[in-house]
Amino acid sequence: MSDKNVMEALGLSKVTIVDGKVVEVTEPKVKYCPLFKRVRNIDELNCCTVKENMEYRIKTFGMCIDDRVTRMGNFLSFGVSEMLCLACKVGILDAAVIAADGCGTAVIDDPEIIQGMGGRISAIIETVPSENVISDIGKGRVLDPENATIDQIAGVRKAFDMGYSKVGVSTPFADQAEYFRKTYGDRIMIFGVHTTGISEADARKFFQYADIITSCASKWVREVAKECAVLQAGTKVPVYGATEAGAELMRAKLKELGKEPDTELTDGPYPLL
Repeated sequence: MSDKNVMEALGLSKVTIVDGKVVEVTEPKVKYCPLFKRVRNIDELNCCTVKENMEYRIKTFGMCIDDRVTRMGNFLSFGVSEMLCLACKVGILDAAVIAADGCGTAVIDDPEIIQGMGGRISAIIETVPSENVISDIGKGRVLDPENATIDQIAGVRKAFDMGYSKVGVSTPFADQAEYFRKTYGDRIMIFGVHTTGISEADARKFFQYADIITSCASKWVREVAKECAVLQAGTKVPVYGATEAGAELMRAKLKELGKEPDTELTDGPYPLL
């Protein structure tokens, strides 16, 4: 039986990896990302550059294979995994619910594993269990160790059942953000991620219910942020604090980096979706 992993990766390209090999890459909807230009010097997102980047990840840290590295240091200065990592280090959060290759949804309180599993992957759609990954995380922390199911709602429920009192979760779905807030109130910190291409209604819903929102290449997140954001970090690919709790974590991260919040709102010199 083949090991199949599916991700929505750079520029909303759908990537299928089977037995550690990239077997299918769809054409990206976004052709340029300033983040990947900076960290990997990619001038244009296309099937070839997306495939090369995914193969680079497989080679360098074992993404989607049994040799997966599960513990890492910070990769970006202001990524969601970096903020979740800091939040668990300093006690703002007790644990994070993440979705990653090799484990699906899992509840993690070790900052290095939060960073390792969440820091250098794209939006995971489908994955298979990896014995090594699940062993490193802890079988009891994985929602479904037999199938590596991805279900953030069930993952959050599991985190609270495990006894954690303040939990962070990432979600690309505005309706999920609403569910989490209405169900758990201020016991949960919600990170809106992978927002490229979302509607104005969903952007507004994220700002109503999430704590921190990544702009990705979203036109509407940037537009709604102009009237709703409490705090902004970054200008090329901004991250927004939508609540005071989210802004507090962002300030802590900025302090750690020795930086100040950004006051200039920008749509970026590149096409947005």
